[in-house]
Amino acid sequence: MTSVAGSDSESLEDAPKHASMAVHALSPAQERRLVDNFEERFLDITRAFKKRTLPDATLPTLSSYLEATHTFLSLILQIPPVGRSASLRTTFLLRLTGDVMTSITGYKPDLESLPALLAWMNDLDAGWLTVLRGQAWDPASRRAVNVASAESARPSMNQTERTRLRSLLITGTERMEEWLEDLNTEGEDYTTALERMGLQQGFEDLFLGTLNEMGGLKGNDPEGMTGTC
Repeated sequence: MTSVAGSDSESLEDAPKHASMAVHALSPAQERRLVDNFEERFLDITRAFKKRTLPDATLPTLSSYLEATHTFLSLILQIPPVGRSASLRTTFLLRLTGDVMTSITGYKPDLESLPALLAWMNDLDAGWLTVLRGQAWDPASRRAVNVASAESARPSMNQTERTRLRSLLITGTERMEEWLEDLNTEGEDYTTALERMGLQQGFEDLFLGTLNEMGGLKGNDPEGMTGTC
């Protein structure tokens, strides 16, 4: 069984505009192996999450869950954004986004884990910008880079995928806001506690880059963005 443990805690960063990387689509055999491996990883993480309250839990805390899924996030982003491989990257990242945005609120919120949570959300935002812009991910520099390939890069997601993503991010953010209200702040308003920790603005700006890229901020709803979830 594939382990869900791992460390990948550094922030994901946007690419320098001049950077580029030669990429090639995966072969059918490589795609099959990747799908099998990733399905096993999803299953491992799901099982570990469901057993989070047991004495032998491998993901008993929010911090441990974020660490395991962050490693998976980095792996998904490394799928080349050309040919059919690009669709796999989008499909797996949508699935991971949905799982994470749902599972986070299954843990008890605590102030100590919030910086790591905000960093994870910012990395997810950077990851979606990479996908939306049809860029590749360079694991060595930990940056999104432009594609240099004779094969056709996929510059953006289709409308159905964008609609699904927007729904996941907005619904997940609303759920997270309700979850944060249960923070134990010893009588202090949770927004005041976040402000004192320097996190309030970060949580207010969740997924700002991705939503801006899709044109879905502040009620701006391009045709087809909603109503088809």
